[in-house]
Amino acid sequence: MPVEITWWGHATCTIADSNIRVLTDPLFARRLAHLRRRRGALPSPEARRADLALVSHLHADHLHLPSLARLAPGTRLLVPRGAPRAVPGLRRLTHLRLTEMAPGDETVVGDLVVRAVPARHDGRRLPVGPHRSPALGYVVTGEARTYFAGDTGLFDAMAEEVGPVDVALLPVGGWGPYLGPGHLDAGRAAQALARLAPRSAVPVHYGTYWPMGMDAVRPHEFHAPGSEFVRLSGVLAPEVAVHLLGHGESVRPEVAR
Repeated sequence: MPVEITWWGHATCTIADSNIRVLTDPLFARRLAHLRRRRGALPSPEARRADLALVSHLHADHLHLPSLARLAPGTRLLVPRGAPRAVPGLRRLTHLRLTEMAPGDETVVGDLVVRAVPARHDGRRLPVGPHRSPALGYVVTGEARTYFAGDTGLFDAMAEEVGPVDVALLPVGGWGPYLGPGHLDAGRAAQALARLAPRSAVPVHYGTYWPMGMDAVRPHEFHAPGSEFVRLSGVLAPEVAVHLLGHGESVRPEVAR
């Protein structure tokens, strides 16, 4: 069965590979604190069907306890090392099979191997407090090698630490009018794509959530990152097929055989 990628919005994707469904940073909320889902219907119940779920870091728009609680009993959940200590609510999700990960760790699920890789991002649960858990990306290897970057800034050793990949799911924006350090905007994501040189890419982490009351504040920062990433990738990495998905849309990217 061909590898298939579905984007549900923000950083939430399903990677279907080797008859295993992998869900990234599950977020199924209409509202999260001061954020409101502005585009795309809430993901269907189909989105919650997964054999394995990945959490990249502890920020509430990536480690969302109510969304994780809706996963089926027995779902395998990979989280950054130290996450249950930093986020005690994780320990109450006893219906999930939780594994803590650090960069370089691997987990085998069926015919897939999932490797945690470094990310350059603030991994704390709150904006202030101790750094207890690393921010991670993941490389899912089965019929394809798919890189889910989570949240990360651009860093010199990215290609070396991630390794060769066929598909890259890269963040290209955020949920507010400004991006702080440790993030990729469309330009830096296109630079990352040139370094990684996959066959295919899907832009994520944009065009979904926006602060309430700020609809008219720098609206291009909400709408534009996906198409801007496509444009800049055509300049910096023209050999890569970039798939601009709508919410709930899927693609079967070309992979090496």
